[in-house]
Amino acid sequence: MTTTGRPASTPQDMHMDSSDTTSPVAVTDLEIRLTNGATLLDTISMSLQAGKIAALTGPSGSGKTTLLRALIGDLPQGAEVSSGAVRTLGQDVFTLTPDALRALRRHRVAYVGQDPGSALNPRMTAAQLTREVASDPAPEAVAALMSECRLPGALAHHRPGALSGGQQRRLALARALSREPEILLLDEPTAGLDTALRDEIVGLLRRLAADRGITVVLACHDPQVVDACADTITTLTSPAAAHRPAVLRKPIASPVRDAGVGAGAGGGLRATDLRVAFTHRGHTHQALDSVCFHAPVGSATGITGPSGSGKSTLLRALAGLQKPDAGALSWQGRPLAAHVRKRSRAQRKSIQLVPQNPLGALNPTRTIGASLTRPLQLHRIVGKPQMPARVRELLDDVGLPADFADRYPHELSGGQRQRVSIARALATEPGLLLCDEVTSALDPSTAGAILDLLTRLRAERGLTLVLVSHELDLITTYTDSVHVLDQGRISGSRALEQFGVRSV
Repeated sequence: MTTTGRPASTPQDMHMDSSDTTSPVAVTDLEIRLTNGATLLDTISMSLQAGKIAALTGPSGSGKTTLLRALIGDLPQGAEVSSGAVRTLGQDVFTLTPDALRALRRHRVAYVGQDPGSALNPRMTAAQLTREVASDPAPEAVAALMSECRLPGALAHHRPGALSGGQQRRLALARALSREPEILLLDEPTAGLDTALRDEIVGLLRRLAADRGITVVLACHDPQVVDACADTITTLTSPAAAHRPAVLRKPIASPVRDAGVGAGAGGGLRATDLRVAFTHRGHTHQALDSVCFHAPVGSATGITGPSGSGKSTLLRALAGLQKPDAGALSWQGRPLAAHVRKRSRAQRKSIQLVPQNPLGALNPTRTIGASLTRPLQLHRIVGKPQMPARVRELLDDVGLPADFADRYPHELSGGQRQRVSIARALATEPGLLLCDEVTSALDPSTAGAILDLLTRLRAERGLTLVLVSHELDLITTYTDSVHVLDQGRISGSRALEQFGVRSV
């Protein structure tokens, strides 16, 4: 672990002793392990100052989320403090009574996790979710707070299911700020946001720290975000030697460009005039508006656009998880039922979705090995004796050690869960992989390795990829063509140039 100060910090900030009880956050020689002995967080000490922003960086699995949760005394199930102490606002969080700990979390410290959508009541509207925890529940105050977090007023009446991943993240931030906390803990707060929104959220965090004196601690792998807002940076290292899939140094040519595979009009995945609208109490949000889309066999097709433009809704419609109000789908020239349960076994096996929120997609009561075994069983990929070996191969493909098969989702970092989600999708040996922000929770080296893996699978198996991402460098490097979604519609080449993407 290394800690560095930024130009905004004074020399005193950079060399504060971790035992300083005046610090809003003081961590001393903290180490956290699972009961089976595996290390979740290597020994770390740090001390923060009020009104400053501290960034936690490091590779996936280095303990960033574990450290954030430790600051409010909330360790993952099966984890324990093997050494050290944590003092938050002068209190030893691991010695507090349950009532005192609840009061600390409710009134003084706010935490927004990496999968904020899983913490939002799906039956409540955005305004209701913000108002229920607000210090000032007046409608005007709630509306102002949502606006500050860049949530359009039109979304106030919509439930979380009608919001994009980025909108859910901003709603969770609005809920956290509504309590007027002294400390704000954020896990990947800009994941899934487009560049403009990312910069606005960074500006908001700077104002919160400077104007309100809030101490902000954020786990983040985006160097541009860290550069723009952090006063101090603490870099965590993986408890064990990093396990990474091999990075392909030699570029692999596109199967479509070189061989013309599936490039005909009927090949691949096709959507025609898709329309999806969400309505609640008379308020309608048009998520997709007459969208036409084609991904030829063996191609890699990118989808980008601002948060809330309908990217995740489009992928869910293609996967059969969101029934369109109108439009038609086809795969390999044959009609594709709108709902996944009405598709043939072969179609369900061939089309797989890697969702934006892996925690919500993995069964918390199943081990990782069991989650990977299930699709092997359902689709009869290999015989029962070969399943353990196949699980190990899938884990190795996405850069995870074989012993992760015995872990549960809550024992993994967000990036590790994302890789498990990718491995599960690959288990059925699909022909089409729909990837929704699959690199948003990964550090750059892991993200590149995962995309190199998918590129190799394209070349070896003729795999068709549809890749949603806000990372324009990634989109232009790993895809053959790019579509820009804006307000539920596919935009043309002029929109591509505005987003900084080459016209293809």
